[in-house]
Amino acid sequence: MGDLFVVVSLRAKAGKEGTLRRDLKAIVDQSRKEEGNISYDLFIDRTDPSRFVFIEHWASQEHQHKHHNEGPHIQFFHENGAQNVENTEFAYFLDRLE
Repeated sequence: MGDLFVVVSLRAKAGKEGTLRRDLKAIVDQSRKEEGNISYDLFIDRTDPSRFVFIEHWASQEHQHKHHNEGPHIQFFHENGAQNVENTEFAYFLDRLE
């Protein structure tokens, strides 16, 4: 297998939208610098400001796994910012059909 695409939707807890937005934006720049990252983008739903969507493109599943499980900025978020997440609405790990 080659490239891995990840699409994840997070919903903020009521009243925590701004805090979560700030914390998620802080993750983006560091993630883009990681080995194996091809693109890493964060979106907000136009009709629901409590919904945030990541679209990630990694060179391999191993690179994404290292990012998610070992990245210091991700670990910091899990320990300090994740309390503002109501739930993960979906997480898709996708292979491109050629």
